[in-house]
Parts: sequence; C-alpha cells; structure tokens
Amino acid sequence: MTEHQIREDICRIGRSLFDRGYVHATAGNISVRLDDGFLITPTDACLGQLDPARLARVDAHGRQTSGERASKTLALHRRIYQAAARFDPQTRCVIHTHSTHCVALTLQHGGAELLPALTPYFVMKVGRVPLIPYHRPGAPEAAQLVAEAITRYGERGTPIRAAMLARLGPNVWHETPAAAMAVLEELEETAHLWLLNGQRAAPLDDARLHELRRSFGARW
Repeated sequence: MTEHQIREDICRIGRSLFDRGYVHATAGNISVRLDDGFLITPTDACLGQLDPARLARVDAHGRQTSGERASKTLALHRRIYQAAARFDPQTRCVIHTHSTHCVALTLQHGGAELLPALTPYFVMKVGRVPLIPYHRPGAPEAAQLVAEAITRYGERGTPIRAAMLARLGPNVWHETPAAAMAVLEELEETAHLWLLNGQRAAPLDDARLHELRRSFGARW
C-alpha cells in the first residue's frame, strides 16, 4: 500500500468511526507506522472530517516533518508499536477512541481487565484487555503502563491487541487500519453486551476457551 493509499484509508476509517458514534467531537486518533516514520491524525482533529493531505507525518524519532501538529498521543502510539512489535511484528496501525460503553465500564469498577471471556468472537478477535489506571490525557505514565502490559501478556503467551485507559477509552492495534477497526468494533460491542446484561453473565469456561485456542489460535 502506498503512502497516498494509507492516508486515504486513515480518513475513511476515521469517517466510519465518527459516523457510527465510536468517536465524537475531536476525540480519538489514528496512526499508521511507515517504514521511515509515522502518520497520525492531527491534535484536536475531528475524525469525521480528516484531510489526507493534512495528516501529521513524523520521522522514526517522533519529529514532525509535515502536516498539521501531531496528536498529543503520539508518544503513547510509539510505545505501543515498540512493545507490540516484539510479539506481532506486522503491527502497523493504532486506533484510540472514547467509545461509550468501554468508558462506561471503567466508571463502575477498577479490575485488572476490562471484560471477562463473554463471547467466542471477543476471545478470538480481541483477547484480554488490561485496564490501565487513570492518568491525564497524554501522560507518559500511561504510555509506560500500556507498554508494560503488552510485554507482560506477551511474555506469558497471550499477546494482546487492546488496552483500556480508565475514563478515557480503548487503544487497539493491528496490521491495518481496517483490522484495527474490527478489533475496536468487537471490543465496544462486547462492552455494550456486558452492560446490557447487568454484568452478570458467566464467562466461557476453561474447556470452551481451550477449544477456541485449539481451533482458532485464540489468545486467551
């Protein structure tokens, strides 16, 4: 995929997320790792109104080279790429949103993970989602905790593709913007189901989880 196509893809994904209510106002951001740097949505940009030519481009060291001013979450995205590449070398896209149901869950509890193993597709497509304690937007402490979580889960054999920032929203990552969006969609839908159920449903048991690992390579 050329850089022009990547820019168009970021804007297409941003518009889709905005139109369906996964982001609102100027919340959320999207980045893609290039061979020589990164593209990321500008700070305070509306994901529903992105201009491919105005996306921020930064070099491999995080220095901006063109476009509007990069989102303040660039440091977090770079830490995610760095940590995730050890377990998923093809990680190329990070999406952050303020998805309603995911954020709502963090207002109700402070456990180690956002959700239990509720559905087979959540287990297969998302996997475990560590809950990161609240820090202000852009705080380096949050980036450090996310990187540590990626390493911790990966080293125990269950690499993750999402982390939830308490009171802020999820960060998800995958090989392409479309694949990362699919992770986000499954995560938000499962959070919605969990809230609708009153957080009472029993999770899938060990035998069913083993079956998903054996049949589909689920990371749980």
